[in-house]
Amino acid sequence: MQKKLTISIGYYSNSGRKELNQDFHDICIPNEPQLTSKGIAIALADGISSSDVSQIASKTSVVSFLQDYFSTPESWSVKKSAERVLSATNSWLNAQSSKSKYYYDKNRGYVCTFSSMIIRSTTAHIFHIGDTRIYRLRDNDLEQLTKDHRLWISDDKSYLSRALGMESRLTIDYEKFQVEVDDIFILATDGVYEYVDSAFIINTLEQFGSDLHDVAKIIADKAYDEGSDDNLTIGIVKIDTLPNKDVSEIHNQLSQKPFAPVLDTRALFDGYTIVRELSGSHRSHVYLAVDSQTNDSVVIKAPSIDLQHDTAHLERFLMEEWIAIRINNPHVAKSYLQTRSRNYLYIVTEFIDGQTLTQWMIDNPKPSLETVRSITEQIGKGLQAFHRLEMIHQDLRPDNILIDSTGTIKIIDFGSARVEGITDINIFNEEENLLGTVQYSAPEYFLGKVGTNRSDIFSLAVIVYQMLTGTLPYGTEIAKSTTKAAQKKLKYSSLYTDDNKIPLWIDETLKKALQPDPYNRYEELSEFLYDLRHPNQAFLLKSKPPLLERNPLLLWKSISLILAVIIVILLRQP
Repeated sequence: MQKKLTISIGYYSNSGRKELNQDFHDICIPNEPQLTSKGIAIALADGISSSDVSQIASKTSVVSFLQDYFSTPESWSVKKSAERVLSATNSWLNAQSSKSKYYYDKNRGYVCTFSSMIIRSTTAHIFHIGDTRIYRLRDNDLEQLTKDHRLWISDDKSYLSRALGMESRLTIDYEKFQVEVDDIFILATDGVYEYVDSAFIINTLEQFGSDLHDVAKIIADKAYDEGSDDNLTIGIVKIDTLPNKDVSEIHNQLSQKPFAPVLDTRALFDGYTIVRELSGSHRSHVYLAVDSQTNDSVVIKAPSIDLQHDTAHLERFLMEEWIAIRINNPHVAKSYLQTRSRNYLYIVTEFIDGQTLTQWMIDNPKPSLETVRSITEQIGKGLQAFHRLEMIHQDLRPDNILIDSTGTIKIIDFGSARVEGITDINIFNEEENLLGTVQYSAPEYFLGKVGTNRSDIFSLAVIVYQMLTGTLPYGTEIAKSTTKAAQKKLKYSSLYTDDNKIPLWIDETLKKALQPDPYNRYEELSEFLYDLRHPNQAFLLKSKPPLLERNPLLLWKSISLILAVIIVILLRQP
């Protein structure tokens, strides 16, 4: 039976002995599909007593967090989404203080402490700044999950060392961990937790746990009775059920749709007329077809029935459509969102009338540097569309790049892509370490490492190198190097020679992008693309590589010739 994430909640907030309540607390439980793709978000903020406007900061931070988090792309990871939202909120709060009379007194500006928790699939993500707290009750043990950002000067005097809006640059504590059914999480401000001990909280939950709102009020009232002179806010969340790890929109499609039969020319199929088969293998069948409603030419890709029991491959197959629908870029093949009933398992993408980059390189063995730049920049723009959505293509190669009749580049085939925003949902039942093509895969994949933006940059640089030289920068040695020690021995083959017209700084740009260690490569794709067109000053200062690197064959021929001359001279001596 399929399950979804469900929780029970209880909360209470009161100004206590103060006239104004500067705390703010809220929770957002979205409907599907956001419940699966984004999770449940809880946030708590505590204004500081020295500020007359801190309650504005508290409310703004919570409301903005809950609204904006659910507006971020679902392909983004929870961490990236939350940190982007909190950074934007921090900038706004800090700007309000800077424009106010409290510019020189941070403790009187738009400042608050903040703690939030996002529960997505079976994982909890905590984001924390300040001295609000999050606790977890499991197996009758109450554990504090956050660390107070408070600097103590003496036993009775301290001040906040970190808070939202305090500085222009924000540092956020982030933790993630697996949750279990019956876990109870408590979010509380210092007006509560400083006056109530763990034993009272545990006992109250045991006695009145059927109504968490009552529990929250009882705990807050206890803090008040114990002499709390601050605002009183507490939120309680109990995990009732967790989703099955393989439940997703994609998994549902796998279980509900039959495989398409092998289709013949002129066959009618789900509102499409088959023109011809473009390719076929034991993994998939690809057809050119015409949409009967729009008369548009499209490509239909259906998985082979031979893989009907390979769930991991089928999920990656359907991920192609999931990704293509979410990327809108002229250099990425687009998918058509289906508006009519689909009776079989397949995906529909745009038809690109052109040739692969592989065939183009065969037809153009000696392209100009400017032509290579133009192609590379178009590939780069498409690749940046992936990276902005926190996706890694992972299988960038000439066969997955098409050039249409207008010279426009299109990236295709996203079945190997990694999407950070869905890794926590555990869609894939299994994941191979290397999903791409070995000649173009970054060295870190052969060490079993997870790919990053820098991995795609490496693959793109291999393609650029191949367009310029017709060869690969490391030959076949990358695939053989499965240890760090072996990868350190890899030697980049310089493309700079005395008889070609490729500038030395282009060679140095490629050399940096093709470093075996990803941390020695370009951090961002835009940097690599910029250096391909604009000479990097650091590279201009470098001297040309020695003859051994530029043309080792010519070096050894020269040495052999010199030795031969010496031998002849020696033989002629009496």
